[in-house]
Amino acid sequence: MSSVIDILSNLWFDSGFSNLFTDWRSLVMIVVACGLLYLGIVKKFEPLLLVGIAFGTLLTNLPGAGLYHPELWDEVIAHTKGYGDVLREGGLLDILYIGVKAGIYPSLIFLGVGAMTDFGPLLSNPKSLLLGSAAQLGVYCAFILAILLGFTGNQAASIGIIGGADGPTAIFLTSKLAPELLGAIAIAAYSYMALIPLIQPPIMRALTTKKERETKMEQLRPVSKAEKIVFPIIVAIFVILLLPSTAPLIGCLMLGNLFRECGVTDRLSDTAQNALMNIVTIFLGVSVGATTVAARFLTFDTLKIVLLGLLAFCFSTVGGLLLGKVMYKVTKGKINPLIGSAGVSAVPMAARVSQVEGQKANPSNFLLMHAMGPNVAGVIGSAVAAGFLLALFG
Repeated sequence: MSSVIDILSNLWFDSGFSNLFTDWRSLVMIVVACGLLYLGIVKKFEPLLLVGIAFGTLLTNLPGAGLYHPELWDEVIAHTKGYGDVLREGGLLDILYIGVKAGIYPSLIFLGVGAMTDFGPLLSNPKSLLLGSAAQLGVYCAFILAILLGFTGNQAASIGIIGGADGPTAIFLTSKLAPELLGAIAIAAYSYMALIPLIQPPIMRALTTKKERETKMEQLRPVSKAEKIVFPIIVAIFVILLLPSTAPLIGCLMLGNLFRECGVTDRLSDTAQNALMNIVTIFLGVSVGATTVAARFLTFDTLKIVLLGLLAFCFSTVGGLLLGKVMYKVTKGKINPLIGSAGVSAVPMAARVSQVEGQKANPSNFLLMHAMGPNVAGVIGSAVAAGFLLALFG
């Protein structure tokens, strides 16, 4: 009888249940993971990535699972251990996280984004590039506020990039500069991207007049095939020479776009858009979620990051709208300021918000293609902002 009791006792102490109630933070994080799953599945907040992040959060906070070891990564960051040690000593999520830390997953996501992106509206109206640049205002405002709140330069840069409204870029930069904040920043970035239809409209209506919102824009000029082929090549050369640290993101973004536009790599374009994108999204989401270890996630800094992320999105929207209003004045009413808010790189959601608000003011307004110009410019702008910050603090 005693041996049976001993066996049962050992089974209990070897199980995660024996440790589940010893640290309240693990229980809280399990609840948080379930909440994120609810938002992703039921509310459809960026479900393709948020469901993976949420499940990674769940797995990493189950006591005894041993899938992710933050102390091992502390040694990697301190250069006392390398990726080979992670392969030998780490769990499944540690191994998957190598792709995040090495910048592989975000770059491959950009390859797929490039293959899915039509830069035609930007080429048709190059002034859109200015709106995409102005919409990076939130990056620098959030950076300054983060410094004032006591974050280090590396951490502030990682928090600021949330304002670019580009999840892969935020993950790429944070994994390089402040990996201890990766879980909080990724969750904030993707949650607010999903909330753009709620965040942007009140700001758009507050900063523009009804007359401005009613503005109808002329039809975009046709863009030749040659222009679309040459564009990614020129952008890759110029931007990477200007900021070499942008090479992984800009290089993959433009390669994916070249696959799309050159007309001789349809199979590669299809793979980048679908199979590769889906596989990398799974690995990226789960491994990012793994970093939300209770002891490091449940801090006051996480709350500050969530607040700063919201402010970053708001300031980015304001930056695009304000330049849009300037361009409205300069062109004597030929540019609708609403397309400026699409300069955040949440493609194509931000452009759709501009379209919806424009039609509310004028039912005959069709701003979607005009807004896509600043929208895709924002993708380039956020990568450039990340490269600039990486050059400063990397």
